[in-house]
Amino acid sequence: MENMETLVQRLEKAVSRLETLESGRNAVDGSDEVAPFVEVFDEMLTGTIARYYKLSKEIGGDIGEHADLVDEAVKIERAFLVTASRCQQPPMNELTQLLQPLSNKILQIQDFREKKRASKQFNHLSAISESIPGLGWLAIAPKPGPYVKEMTDAAMFYTNRVLKEYKDTDKRHVEWVKAYINFWTELQAYIKAHHTTGLSWSKTGPKPTASPVSVTPSGGTAPPPPGPPPPPQEATPLVDTTSSRAALFDELNKGAEITSKLKHVPDSSKTHKNPTLRNTNAPAHTGPKPFKAAAASPKQPAKSEPPMLQLEGKKWRVENHDNANNLVIEDTELKQVAYVYKCTQSTLNIKGKINSITIDNCKKLGLVFDHVVGIVEVINSRDVKIQVLGKVPTVSINKTDGCHVYLSKDSLNCEIVSAKSSEMNVLIPVNDDFVEHPIPEQFKTVWNGEKLMTTEAEISG
Repeated sequence: MENMETLVQRLEKAVSRLETLESGRNAVDGSDEVAPFVEVFDEMLTGTIARYYKLSKEIGGDIGEHADLVDEAVKIERAFLVTASRCQQPPMNELTQLLQPLSNKILQIQDFREKKRASKQFNHLSAISESIPGLGWLAIAPKPGPYVKEMTDAAMFYTNRVLKEYKDTDKRHVEWVKAYINFWTELQAYIKAHHTTGLSWSKTGPKPTASPVSVTPSGGTAPPPPGPPPPPQEATPLVDTTSSRAALFDELNKGAEITSKLKHVPDSSKTHKNPTLRNTNAPAHTGPKPFKAAAASPKQPAKSEPPMLQLEGKKWRVENHDNANNLVIEDTELKQVAYVYKCTQSTLNIKGKINSITIDNCKKLGLVFDHVVGIVEVINSRDVKIQVLGKVPTVSINKTDGCHVYLSKDSLNCEIVSAKSSEMNVLIPVNDDFVEHPIPEQFKTVWNGEKLMTTEAEISG
């Protein structure tokens, strides 16, 4: 019975793959012939990307909706690969126009994350948003592979958060992370094998004249949206400068002969040796004038959003408070979370036991809470003070300058994770007082013959 079920599953996967290949081909020009490197890319579409998409739909919510956009972006990329396999390489300005649909889809994916900052699945969305520009490797030369790796590394901070949050509660999220990261790993290997120094174009085909059309998950065609992120500065212009360099070296190799065509100027024609040539009416050279700052245009006042402190479903939203020193959240439940956003010079007290707390884009904020069973996160903030009255297992500090964490006697086993942050201190209770301990910001890494060893850097001054 099990063998029969396994056979059925394999047949279903084979049929699914054939349907995907067929729809992708028809999306370009209806032809059944594709280049070998397109077929290899198709294997990723029916492998890791299909796995990522399936898990996204199973998890649902914002992740499922976001996955539709990612699926469209990957299929636009697949259609462009088909175009490259059949057409000659266009000039850079035309290439940018051809890649406009992919660029706009990438922007749409990133905009989705920005609009969902209060989402419980924000870490998932951020992992994708930070890495999705890697699809723009099509415009990168001569090193598209390292560019994709850089984009992959940008997702790791958020995927690690997802793993930490769900590793003991929902294994689907763990598999989701594996499938998504595996796609980027496979893409790096794919580029190294088939497009080492840049996208491979046909040598004999026609010039591309229109943007490739993508296939939507429903099977229809998507109109070309507006393109890929501009290539980094390391990208080389797609013009051949060999002949111009050769001409330059030929001139230099002439030696003294190169000056033979220059005309001699007699002393009588030189202004500094013939006073009669000097014009007394000429404006005197006064040297450079001191810098004069231009009048600054009046700055438009930033639009201020109304302050908010309310419970929406299971999430407490505390947003846009300024100089509010009496913010209190009471009647909390274990399943609830708190999201504190854009609060300045304010104090928040959270009573009872809560699942997690996130502090985002806050300045000079004081947070006091009783118990957190999950994690307290501080991101993109400055001068934040956190006091634990009960217990908290983990405090995460990221992209923050100035963070003081006051631990209680019951929370001394708290794990503190930091990245891209400075001026961090942990204060430990000792005899009814607190002793301050700085968190290291600099590290030393050496190779011990087998692996890299990282230790705190000791600086003597």
